[in-house]
Amino acid sequence: MADLAAAAGITVRTLRFYRERGLIPPPRREGRIAWYDERHLARLRTIAALLDRGHTLNGIADLTAAFESGRNVGEVLELGPPTEEEPVRLTPQELADHFAGEATPENLVAALDLGYLATDGEDIVHISRQLLDVSAALVREGVPLAAVLKAGGRVREHADALAELFTDLLGAEEARRLRPLAKSVVEAELSLALDRRLRP
Repeated sequence: MADLAAAAGITVRTLRFYRERGLIPPPRREGRIAWYDERHLARLRTIAALLDRGHTLNGIADLTAAFESGRNVGEVLELGPPTEEEPVRLTPQELADHFAGEATPENLVAALDLGYLATDGEDIVHISRQLLDVSAALVREGVPLAAVLKAGGRVREHADALAELFTDLLGAEEARRLRPLAKSVVEAELSLALDRRLRP
């Protein structure tokens, strides 16, 4: 326990408190010896990242319970399902393979915050195949995943504002019917904006 606490940069007392709250799984026991491993260290780093982002211990406990019981993390975070985007079911290893070395606890937390990830049993569900593929492609091009996720948060803000603009303009029912046209306007405007930014 002392070794794990030191590796995580916390006190043994804090580690005991986390264990009592059920925030980390129990150790593997051999007689009177308790063995902790990389899974415990990764969980502690995830807890630290969540605390840094302003999550409470109660909220972290809810997320932990969701992972361990197979509940959908999207439900815990009150995220609605997408209506067009195709979700992708992945094992933790498959997710790590998409982002070679970038699937850190901090990036996992950022992806959870954005609502990109949820869980279903032992699998992880990414809410959008398109976003997963584009994010992985950017990482392969040398863009750090943390930067991709940060940019995703900013894009989300602008996308929400655009969605509000169209629904205010058209009304909810018409916006539903004319959704492809709204998307085409945004795609064309983004293309023109890139032209303006990249023009020599």
